[in-house]
Amino acid sequence: MTVATRPAGPEVVAPLRALLPGLIDYAGLFPPAALSMADAVAEYAGHRRSADAWVLGRFVAPAARLEELATARRALAPGAPWAVSALAGPGWGEDAGRMARWSDGAELVVDTVEFKAASVPELEAAVGALGRSRTCYVEVPVAGDPVELLTRIAGLGLRAKIRTGGVTPEQFPPAADVVRFMERCRELALPFKATAGLHHPLTGDYRLTYEAGSARGRMFGFLTLFAAAAAVALGWRTDEVTGLLEEGSVEAYRLDAAGLHWRGRIIPADALGELRHSGAIAFGSCSFTEPLADLRTLGYLPA
Repeated sequence: MTVATRPAGPEVVAPLRALLPGLIDYAGLFPPAALSMADAVAEYAGHRRSADAWVLGRFVAPAARLEELATARRALAPGAPWAVSALAGPGWGEDAGRMARWSDGAELVVDTVEFKAASVPELEAAVGALGRSRTCYVEVPVAGDPVELLTRIAGLGLRAKIRTGGVTPEQFPPAADVVRFMERCRELALPFKATAGLHHPLTGDYRLTYEAGSARGRMFGFLTLFAAAAAVALGWRTDEVTGLLEEGSVEAYRLDAAGLHWRGRIIPADALGELRHSGAIAFGSCSFTEPLADLRTLGYLPA
């Protein structure tokens, strides 16, 4: 199902035209935004009508709330069904039934499922209950080398998922763990998506929530993360990729028609496009406007 409703304008620089289409899965139901269903549905509907709709991906919702989502969607003006990524578990059997009711609905089409697995037995139990008829992303722990679990995920024809942040500093994994995950996925030809803490284009020190007086912490940038994944695909050394992922200086980056430049290195625009087809597929964010507003503030997108 197509989730982008209009192409990028010709004024968008080539690296972003390659990287951004359908990149952001909308997760407004989840912290730190934690919107009500009505508000999240209204936000997503507005984004689908906006000039930025070409960047918008799926609506992310817990499988247990699909009926609620469909009811809220039904209350809007008629239109094409929304592509939805459902979060399943730990009641996988119940969630499989919930998703089956929305395999091809007038309001929703649940064509993607995401779930967590910390071991091969847990993975196989989940797949046994959920099946493999949809695109499946499996969130894995990355504090240790996840190669065994990722190998089995690849063998089952599924995709991987990495959690790159949260609402407290300890929820952000070290850059070395993120790079190792990306390198393992590349070795296994395993596509992946990322989620959490990717509200800003570049790595830096940011507020962790929208609450007044929120703690601050080091957050990975989504542009930085996807550039690092492309660098892995291009064969950069581990230390180089880690340096890129940890880079916090705006002056270290430049975007032009040729690609993304970083400290004398270049990631070609076509490498970013290829990455989106077979490597790093998307990221989930509870905000759609914040990542794009930051790109405009940096001058990377036209105002």
